[in-house]
Amino acid sequence: MTRDPEKDGSGSADHDSPWKESLENYLEQAMVLLFPHLHEHIDWSKGFLFRDGELQQIVREAESGRRYTDKLVEVYADDGEPTWILLHIEVQGEPEKAFAERMFTYYYRLYDRYQRDVVSVAVLTDTSPSFRPESYRYERLGCGLHFWFPVAKLLDWQQRWSELEADPNPFACVVMAQLAAKGERDPHRRKDAKLQLTRLLLERGYSKDETRALIRIMDWIINLPEGLDAEYVAEVRQLAEEYKMPFVTSFERVGEKRGEKRGEKKGRREHAVETLLRQIARKFGPEAKEASRARIERAEAGELEMWLDRILDAERLDDVFADD
Repeated sequence: MTRDPEKDGSGSADHDSPWKESLENYLEQAMVLLFPHLHEHIDWSKGFLFRDGELQQIVREAESGRRYTDKLVEVYADDGEPTWILLHIEVQGEPEKAFAERMFTYYYRLYDRYQRDVVSVAVLTDTSPSFRPESYRYERLGCGLHFWFPVAKLLDWQQRWSELEADPNPFACVVMAQLAAKGERDPHRRKDAKLQLTRLLLERGYSKDETRALIRIMDWIINLPEGLDAEYVAEVRQLAEEYKMPFVTSFERVGEKRGEKRGEKKGRREHAVETLLRQIARKFGPEAKEASRARIERAEAGELEMWLDRILDAERLDDVFADD
């Protein structure tokens, strides 16, 4: 019998959201936990800027295989040559033969486009001990290159679980949730792990807002079938009373809000697709609309927004989809 990940809760259609939100909310904490040597050479006091919308063009041009999550951040590096650089973070959920080559492709396309130093890192969330791509090599007739990049393999943290439990870094909770989600195939044991992590969250004494944010992320990562999810919510209510944190009793609304957010996001994207297709038809004709439909319907939200801006001044259809 084929296992249905949607029914047993072992999988989820929304893989990107928890990791994207985690990195957006806890970028510095993620770097200090997973890439401490790199973290030391970034001047966090100067702030940082996410540039994911621009990365989508690079991803679309070079896309191969299953992409999990990627982030592009402008940070200030201070490693003897203080300057602003582009930090590319790739979170990969499954083994992929061409992953290292794709990392190199993203790297050189980013450098070629922006002529700025690029540092690429990979976070591997898969469960395969042998999947550890760290470099890409090419050589022919005396010409070659060697591109290497830092890698954080979350599976290695399974042996360091006690360190994660003792670490006050909120991103440690994200790593533990990911390990529990991928490591526990039995939904009952996964529910127990989720409850244990919820208890740990409450014991850490984070602020109300941070606790709610981490619970929401954990809820996305550790998916449960409907029946067990109801049991988990009931047990969370008991925990709320035990820790005298009544705000946690509203946890059952987190899933509803998550669904509402997904619906709103999907609705906005569908509206952007319809609007762009309509504008193309009016400006360039129905044939141009149909020729562009497939590309537009599979586009990311950031790409759609960019194209909607471009079409206002575009003289040709190619101007809308130009690479620069």
